[in-house]
Amino acid sequence: MPKCLSIALIQTDLIWKEKTINLLHLSCLINYIKEDIDIIILPEMFTTAFCVDDVRLAEDINGGTTSWMQRMAKEKNAAICGSILYKEDSHYYNRFLFVEPNGKIYFYNKHHLFSLVNEHQYLTKGNDKLVISFRGWKIQPFICYDIRFPAWCQNDDNADVQIYVANWPAKRIHHWKLLLQARATENQCYVVGVNRIGTDFYGNEHNGQSAVIDYSGKEICHLADKNGIEVVKLSKENLENHKERYPFWKDR
Repeated sequence: MPKCLSIALIQTDLIWKEKTINLLHLSCLINYIKEDIDIIILPEMFTTAFCVDDVRLAEDINGGTTSWMQRMAKEKNAAICGSILYKEDSHYYNRFLFVEPNGKIYFYNKHHLFSLVNEHQYLTKGNDKLVISFRGWKIQPFICYDIRFPAWCQNDDNADVQIYVANWPAKRIHHWKLLLQARATENQCYVVGVNRIGTDFYGNEHNGQSAVIDYSGKEICHLADKNGIEVVKLSKENLENHKERYPFWKDR
């Protein structure tokens, strides 16, 4: 069983509703990674930014982004993940896609829709959590506002890593930092948070602060407010030793 998981956090600006430009930019960033990686993590709604009120931008399986993710995953021999505006049947979702190098796709639909900007009026919430087994690790994805609800994020499936992708504004960034640490501490797992930077169409500023928090709540990686990529190696042995020494998770 692999003892380390190598992850790449991509923190970047997103251009409003410009799928082609965003994917081209992300391709350049991903190709900049020269080392071996297991998982590449992109922000929430990485193709369009957080424009939930324009469902014309929603894609299905043939929309282009899925095939782009499959191609990039194969080229880098790494899973690639992040969320997009997605259409299925007559419903629209904020959908997290996790694409393996072999082309296999897993998905999670955002459960807690952000009512402050009426996300719930345009999109359908998901009702199922997801745990992905990948290269000997159990990965559990969530999207942005989900992180505020510990009952939903409770680690009942004993995941090794929880991933939170976001478009989290700078004016509430202290909440983001606190919540990442809280979820890691209470769930005794690694927590990875990937946020965007830049200003959106409505003038909302985003200052990143993507981070990796370990199973004890300690920050082991922090991207501050700049455009960039950070590669972090997670230790399965350290995680297991901590959980054996402090088996709080057994008392849920």
